[in-house]
Amino acid sequence: MTVFAEELLTEVLTAAEALLSRRAGSAVSLRDPEELGGSGRSVVVRARLLDNPLAADRTVVIKMLTDDAPVAPFEREVAAYQYATALPNASRPGPQLIASDPAARMLVLTDLGDGRPMLDLLGEGASTVRRGVSAWGQALGRMHAATVGGEDDFAVLLSRTVRDSAGGPDAVLAQALAARDGAGELAGRLGIALPGPIHECLTAGCRLFTDGDLRAFSPADVGPENILINSDGVQFMDYEFGSFRDASLDVGYALVTFPNALGESTVPLRAELEKDLVDAWRSEVQGLWPIVGRDRDLQHRLLIARTLWVWLSTRWLVTGGSRGHDWSLHTSDARVLATRWADLADAARLAHDPDLADAADQVSRALHQFWFE
Repeated sequence: MTVFAEELLTEVLTAAEALLSRRAGSAVSLRDPEELGGSGRSVVVRARLLDNPLAADRTVVIKMLTDDAPVAPFEREVAAYQYATALPNASRPGPQLIASDPAARMLVLTDLGDGRPMLDLLGEGASTVRRGVSAWGQALGRMHAATVGGEDDFAVLLSRTVRDSAGGPDAVLAQALAARDGAGELAGRLGIALPGPIHECLTAGCRLFTDGDLRAFSPADVGPENILINSDGVQFMDYEFGSFRDASLDVGYALVTFPNALGESTVPLRAELEKDLVDAWRSEVQGLWPIVGRDRDLQHRLLIARTLWVWLSTRWLVTGGSRGHDWSLHTSDARVLATRWADLADAARLAHDPDLADAADQVSRALHQFWFE
């Protein structure tokens, strides 16, 4: 470990001990720090609590932002963790918030343990992957079902934690709007006019952030890189873009991001795995949202969400624009993007939407010429 890293770990532990001591009302000691990585804008450390009122011999996870990191995502993450922690135990989508310090820009969370990353599981054999994808869908559904009707409560928490009196910007919506507004220019760079069905889906997709029939809490980046499976099941991590949105955005995001993690033996099962994920999610929410029981309506909603995410990942790769976050959606591999467009075209055909399928094929051909010819 470098001297710099040692100094940084000491700084993180010292600040966390001070925060936890204030919360406990007596001295708290932390030992055995273990770096867990971070996004480049944060440091994430696991440490052990020793002889203190917060439970001895228990590990916690400390997340501390670097000095140059923007503060708005941290403030939103605090509100998101506060909201998620207040849910019933069985409905909590991930780690619980133990303490936070806006001045130090620090969060202390329960430790989910080592568990198994969803990213690793998707590379296994067919039966393991099918169980994992179904568990993923069920976990999304449980989170959505448990948070229906909670948007006002979340807004109150945002107003208390975010300095912007309007509750702070939804950075994911800002990215989606930029992708929609710049769609014509991007299509021109690819040598085509923007297909009408793509434009319609982008417009409808942006509305899902502020409207929609399936409003529920979403951490935003619910791709495989942000999922851990432990003894309590599927756990979603990273809430700095948490907000209430139409739940179809989360399901569409999962459908777009999981195929490129599949092993060779399960790639041919992609359509079946998509169905497994959607059916598992639907089983958890249909009692609250009967509309998801109508196949054609649900397929249409998911096509809108998927088109938005595929287009956004295309924009990021073609323009090389700064994303400011290590999204599961992002890829630097043109082949992955080509597969996403092919998958979208296949899904559109299955949903009896030939116009969108043709539009996806048109973009796919343009991208192939852009990169490979």
